[in-house]
Amino acid sequence: MKIKLSLFLWILMASLPTGVAQAATLEVKEGESIQAAVTQAKAGDTIRVYPGTYNETVFVDKDDISLIGVVEDGEWPHLDGEKVLNDAILYSGNGFSVEWFKITKYKGNAIMGQSGNNFSIRNNWVIDTGLYGIFPEFGHNGLIENNILSEIEDAAIYVGMSDYIDVRNNQVFDNVAGIEVENSRHVLVEGNVARNNTGGILVFITPGLPIKSSYDAVIRRNFVTSNNTPNFAIPGSLVAGIPSGTGVLVMSGDRVIIEDNIITGNNTGGIIVTSGDFVTEVASDRDSDPHSDNVEIRNNVMFDNGNDPDGEMKLLMLSKFSTKGPDILAYQSAADKARGSCISRREAYRSYGLEEWADCDAPTVRAADAVATADDIGTSRQLITKMLEAPADPRVITADANGAEVVYNGICAGCHAYNVRLIGPPALVIQAQYGDDAEALAEYVANPVKRRPDFPSMPPQGHVSEDMRLLVAKYMLGLDG
Repeated sequence: MKIKLSLFLWILMASLPTGVAQAATLEVKEGESIQAAVTQAKAGDTIRVYPGTYNETVFVDKDDISLIGVVEDGEWPHLDGEKVLNDAILYSGNGFSVEWFKITKYKGNAIMGQSGNNFSIRNNWVIDTGLYGIFPEFGHNGLIENNILSEIEDAAIYVGMSDYIDVRNNQVFDNVAGIEVENSRHVLVEGNVARNNTGGILVFITPGLPIKSSYDAVIRRNFVTSNNTPNFAIPGSLVAGIPSGTGVLVMSGDRVIIEDNIITGNNTGGIIVTSGDFVTEVASDRDSDPHSDNVEIRNNVMFDNGNDPDGEMKLLMLSKFSTKGPDILAYQSAADKARGSCISRREAYRSYGLEEWADCDAPTVRAADAVATADDIGTSRQLITKMLEAPADPRVITADANGAEVVYNGICAGCHAYNVRLIGPPALVIQAQYGDDAEALAEYVANPVKRRPDFPSMPPQGHVSEDMRLLVAKYMLGLDG
């Protein structure tokens, strides 16, 4: 039998086209460089990183690379930024996977995707990595699963301008925002625990970004509890306006289903649905619809919310002769109150602003109720995932203006909206400063220095080639909305 099996394997190997390299496994141990292994790796390779402390930034610009930590006797491979480095892991390659890393004390991001499609981010432990924990930006078809994140200044898990993403079974606590779905479409947020954040789960539109919509989000079977941490975001940033005590917030999101969650102990409100036209910058973005349309709130368990409303919510409740906040609040403009939204079991909740909401008619079919057959596998699959059945087309970054647009969307737009302050100054401000001097802007991007006391330091983007930095600088200075 062994002889026959060996002969079969020999024939199989011989039948492969000549020149096709076989996937390799590279190993990295403490004292060695993860980035050096990435530089050596080829598409399809796996890099195994053993326990130890690694003080570095890892940038992956190749397709189909798997970065896998090895946990032995409770010891993890530990990426430690020592509050000196900005980013732990950046990837722009397609088909990237990262698992089993402990990541602490970076200033900007633990794991950031920069336009890479078909990604998997699983089983990582992230603590105090500055602005963001896990941040796929401008990516298609991805999985964020079984991660634990805490002490993040903006969002622990931030799905930005992305499509077909599953966020499943993560734990997020002691952050400003637990899970944030921003200007993204076709997103499933299921089975997560969001506790002790300022805000638990958010779906919204940030104005001034290249993607102008946020729709088709399902928030299902999550535990959203006691999100009462005081807001410690950078003053002036968009998330600095999230009131402490927010369970689930929908602002300008369309076709959002919130069902079968347990939402308790959130002192301002359990679920808040609001219009972006209350935010000046959203209203000024003529291409973004500020209204929250077709929101469905179904069969959630909600109690003990609204015990100590924060900020404007407290004033709003006092205007209604109440000192308690709601389980559910629809705080919308007159034009936004009856745009296809519905609620089931409304009598079970303490709510405000739902008078014009319809009663949800038929219950949605849930994943556990679906039985997949050869005929209905496509339908049932949509009930349990938003990811694509086949991988998305790999994103190709060409060395021209089209490639510059992709790089801008995948790297720059996450911090620089057109006319709204995010983590960095708006593109309009940068245009006023640099005019048409793209060379000066490209040089600053590679070697930034802190110039504005009210903004965090910009991380250097030296991993982007000199030619591409110049193309992106020209693209940014030419934006008109």
